[in-house]
Amino acid sequence: MKKPSKQGDFWGRVIDLLFSGGRPILAIFLALLVSAVLIGMAGANPLKAYGALLQGSFGSLAAIANTFVRASPLILAGLGVALCLQAGLLNVGAEGQIYAGAIGATAVGITPMPIPGWLHMTLAVLAAFVAGGIWGLVPGYLKAYRGVSEVVVSLMMNYIAIFLASYLVHEPQPLAQKDAIFPMSPPIIPEVLLPKLVKGTSLHTGIILGILLCIAVYFILRYTTFGFKTRLVGANIDAARFSRVHIERHIMLVILIGSAFGGLAGASEVLGLKERLFDFFAGGVGYEAVAVGLLANGNPLGVIVAGLFFGSLKAGANKMQTVVGIATPMSMVIQALCVLFVIGIGFGERAWRARGEKSGKVTREKVEDHAVQP
Repeated sequence: MKKPSKQGDFWGRVIDLLFSGGRPILAIFLALLVSAVLIGMAGANPLKAYGALLQGSFGSLAAIANTFVRASPLILAGLGVALCLQAGLLNVGAEGQIYAGAIGATAVGITPMPIPGWLHMTLAVLAAFVAGGIWGLVPGYLKAYRGVSEVVVSLMMNYIAIFLASYLVHEPQPLAQKDAIFPMSPPIIPEVLLPKLVKGTSLHTGIILGILLCIAVYFILRYTTFGFKTRLVGANIDAARFSRVHIERHIMLVILIGSAFGGLAGASEVLGLKERLFDFFAGGVGYEAVAVGLLANGNPLGVIVAGLFFGSLKAGANKMQTVVGIATPMSMVIQALCVLFVIGIGFGERAWRARGEKSGKVTREKVEDHAVQP
């Protein structure tokens, strides 16, 4: 039997690397390449456009702060999406979870309490965490115990949360600011607001919370029993059941925790940036967070990179429009292309592995046939 050549083995490993850990990087590269073609077709210089994009997102301290501020909710909510992906679940309810968390944080943040400011702020963040988790109860239960698609249920829950928040900030509801021109809550008590990291900017500690949680979840998934069960459920649910993992309970727990991370994203926006709850304040950040989780391929550390990448696109889009005349929606095109390429590379990975397994099976059958010949 011929042994596989070293050259074939090398290229096989390269392709495996591109399909696994390098998938997000390859997707970003391809998205930027295709976007460069589109920018060129629009009559602008792609290199100049990308230079302006970088200048607008990392060219100054204020630009860097803006990038990190925009990345904060994407990282927190994207982490919830990524955690669910590890268990083979697609959580598209991040938008609703952000609103639910914002409601919880606002309810605590505008209520005077005879406690130190740091404790009041902690309670507001915890309220957002709990509210986001509660928002995952319905999709979690229906998926785990009734087999209903979490995609459909979590998507429908988004609209309920959005309009519940809208209802609560309209007079005479309890979270509404009296005589306000635009529906909003009263301002958050100053002591409850997340501390600013750079004076004169909006950069707050939400970005630190997001990064630390991503690192913590990465190690939890890799080195704990909970992480092993989560990855096993996502890889092979039959094997997980054979290993005596309580599938229904674990699926519900993962969805609840993922939803709670989305709630923290709502706290980041309300306590760190907006400083009150506005009607329709999120503007689709939750849906962008789903794209972040997909681009990261479910890897918590990849969520940090993907979140910062998407944050830089949003922060630098205006500069790109000013310098080369490319409209800001081009940043959304790049985001969409990233997701499409990630999905496409995923299909390519499965086809490659299936081809390898089929080739190996044919080789084994030939060896067996040769062995039984007299």
